[in-house]
Amino acid sequence: MSTLITDECINCGVCEPECPNEAIDDGTKGGIDFYWIDPDLCTECVGFHGEEACQEVCPVDCCIPNEEHVEGEEILLAKAVKIHADQTFPTMDELTNETSLFRNPDRKNASL
Repeated sequence: MSTLITDECINCGVCEPECPNEAIDDGTKGGIDFYWIDPDLCTECVGFHGEEACQEVCPVDCCIPNEEHVEGEEILLAKAVKIHADQTFPTMDELTNETSLFRNPDRKNASL
């Protein structure tokens, strides 16, 4: 499932540069005045990190699972591969708790 930013966001911007997919926008794309996450670009950091980078750095914990956009690990990895066609990613069998929150036994929000 992708992540969304709630209205508790304080617009500090600390999350935006952490996203490996540039899925976080400060509102300029949509003509709004708050940060948001494009669910078509969000991969929950699968293939990159063991936790979602935005959640790790958010000082007010406003990056939460988007229950309206549920996706599994395989779909999220395929999305990352498509977005970053010039990069090499681990296969599903090679993913670890360092590269997928689905493999992390202490995961916060991963859904299988």
